[in-house]
Amino acid sequence: MNLFEYISDRWDRLALQGLLHVSAVVQCTIIAAVLGVVIGVAVYRSPVGSAVATALASTILTVPSFALLGLLIPVFGLGANTTVIALVLYALLPIVRNTIVGLGGVDPSVSDAARGIGMSRFGVLTRVELRLAWPAILAGMRVATQMLMGIAVIAAYAKGPGLGSEVFSGLTNAGSTNSLNQALTGTLGVVVLALVLDAVYVLINRLTVSRGVRG
Repeated sequence: MNLFEYISDRWDRLALQGLLHVSAVVQCTIIAAVLGVVIGVAVYRSPVGSAVATALASTILTVPSFALLGLLIPVFGLGANTTVIALVLYALLPIVRNTIVGLGGVDPSVSDAARGIGMSRFGVLTRVELRLAWPAILAGMRVATQMLMGIAVIAAYAKGPGLGSEVFSGLTNAGSTNSLNQALTGTLGVVVLALVLDAVYVLINRLTVSRGVRG
């Protein structure tokens, strides 16, 4: 059986796995974005706080995927909980770092002008600074999403959802019938879905970032 026939015969199952893979990555990116932006907002005015937050997020990223999953499984068990926690932790660095950079790059005169017309500190943050920092935050989310597409494959080790199970089955049963097709299908599926999500980010950027800010 060639690769095309393998995919055709198992399309319903593969489509579901692909949907679950994308869903897990997108949801974890959104959770990480909320946490990352909150952390960035809390520390961006403090050089020490920014350095500590970035260093901690960087430290998480240096932990190998299998090692982190191995540490989480005894506490949270196999399945979605461990997968979500691992993916969120890995997604934090680019989002936290870009939030700090984006907010730090806002021209102080713009914030001063907003306060001068009567905006509260919270209003300046939400209606001016975060909007100007949005392109950087979105870029961080884009990087995080691409990272998680690959890491989510490893999460199959913890019985996580997605195409990782296809890859692992192929590698585990190497040499058997369709083992190569399984590994290739899972791998190519992740690559294709990653490209689709990247295109979605390009579209979101065009729709949510004004031409003046993009320029």
